[in-house]
Amino acid sequence: MSAEILSHKLENGMVVVGEPTRGVESAAFTFLAPAGCCYDPPERAGLASLTSEMMLRGAGPRDSRTWISDLENLGVERGESVGVAQSTYHGATLRDNLYAGIELFADMLRRPHLPADQLEAGRSACLQELRAIDDEPSHKLMIELRRQQYPDPWGRSSLGDERGLRAATIDDIHTFHERHYRPNKTILSVAGNFNWRQLCDEIERVFGDWESVELSEPTASNGQSPRSHIPFESNQSHVGIAYPTIPYKHPDYFQAWAAVGVLSSGSSSRLFTEVRERRGLCYTVYASLHTQRDRASVLCYAGTTAERAQETLDVTIAEVQRLGKGIQQNELDRLKARIKSSLIMQQESTSSRSGALGRDWYHLGRARPLEEVGKLVDELTAESINAFLKKNPPKNLLIVTLGPEALEIPNGIS
Repeated sequence: MSAEILSHKLENGMVVVGEPTRGVESAAFTFLAPAGCCYDPPERAGLASLTSEMMLRGAGPRDSRTWISDLENLGVERGESVGVAQSTYHGATLRDNLYAGIELFADMLRRPHLPADQLEAGRSACLQELRAIDDEPSHKLMIELRRQQYPDPWGRSSLGDERGLRAATIDDIHTFHERHYRPNKTILSVAGNFNWRQLCDEIERVFGDWESVELSEPTASNGQSPRSHIPFESNQSHVGIAYPTIPYKHPDYFQAWAAVGVLSSGSSSRLFTEVRERRGLCYTVYASLHTQRDRASVLCYAGTTAERAQETLDVTIAEVQRLGKGIQQNELDRLKARIKSSLIMQQESTSSRSGALGRDWYHLGRARPLEEVGKLVDELTAESINAFLKKNPPKNLLIVTLGPEALEIPNGIS
């Protein structure tokens, strides 16, 4: 299904990007709002998440129960999340209900009630999510790894902290919403069966009078305090490794992405084969390329028993470093087969496509057709990836562990 990608920018700065496709019966939309946790005031960590939680408690002419009921009556499957730079709101439904669904989300984004009498309930929900981290040590470790890997505020967790959540007032929430839920820097991406001209007319109608507010980017600082080990009473140990790489907008991004795929994509990847299958060191091991707009990192994780934690760390580091020596053609061939299967499934999912269109626009200022992505994958060669790895080998490794005992960091590892 080859589809044209179209875009439209409202006078207030809001961007609409769409990929109409007639061969499906559904349509999905994704709002990316410039309201991530990087904008949390230092003494109000978690304010972006608390604001997002409160925005779901009634909007426009509907209270919270009516708003959710109307979405369900339209068959809208929704989801929301708060990231570092943006807050994301997603919906998917039958094509005939697309515009009604978008209008309900417009009320939530523009006219949330933010009821003071529900603040404590919203705060409680956020605190419960924060406390749940203690029951998920792997999550706790990766939060700390990202915190140290990126400069503040770009390494923050959207969950915030208990002090910040308890300090937040209803006035703080209103102020955050008024400043950060604005059309400029907001992206709406739509994929599925819809009429582009009709979509633009509807968006102009429900968002055209939304007033823009200038928003400055936060200043990055390097004030992160290092913690190489987090004591945690358990029979298990958790290993986190991070190193810098290139972001999505870089011309060589797909070389970096493929290299990480060889390291950790599927049961034939190097980490799975060496660390788990051959040596039986751990129950989980993976690496992923985590990208922000201006910076990116490879984040690795391994979960193991306390008795085998040191060996797991040593072997995982060795595999990460061995990647810098290059990959083999057969490894790339297996990776390409997995990537192409993923692209086909994404093509068949309007939800996946709407999310991808929005992310592309945020990072690139345009959206890549799947055909272009497929061509970039086809053009990958072992030689081109190895040339990239020669110039950009894994280095400046950051290592953070969590468990009953601190581990020994090999010499030469920063």
